[in-house]
Amino acid sequence: MTKSTNALALTHPLLRGLVILNSLYALGILTLFIASLVAGEALFRALGVKPGAGWPQMILGGRLIMLAGLAGAYVVHRILRKLQDIVETVSSGDSFVADNARRLQAIAWYVLAGEVLRLVIGALVLFASTPAQILDVDVGFSLAPWLAVLLLFVLARVFEQGAHMRTDLEGTV
Repeated sequence: MTKSTNALALTHPLLRGLVILNSLYALGILTLFIASLVAGEALFRALGVKPGAGWPQMILGGRLIMLAGLAGAYVVHRILRKLQDIVETVSSGDSFVADNARRLQAIAWYVLAGEVLRLVIGALVLFASTPAQILDVDVGFSLAPWLAVLLLFVLARVFEQGAHMRTDLEGTV
């Protein structure tokens, strides 16, 4: 068994584990959101939100950030599922297929959506913060995910071309 085969074999349980962790993350956020609706005042006090001017703004902002977190968990779920599908085709020795090109393009769109969500969360943090209480959430900008989006779109095109070339080659044999 080669090193690449070993690495490929490890991706199956790793991706399954990541799907489970992401599901637990989403469940945690959903539980927090529901708790904010049922016992909002107690929850936000426990989270360190001080009553006073801007209290409703902080609560609304917190809830909107939770909803954005749920959307982020969905985005990650879709990426992991598409990646699992790609790994399956690679495992079967059938990498350059049109489906993988479409999957990579979908992953690129999902990563882009995740980065847009990060910007939305940054805006929500600014909205929820008040002069009396600043919400401390690090949503700093990084160029790497944006470059990854470009790379994924290019890679999807490479896979599309590879699948097309493979189809052409099979037609000439």
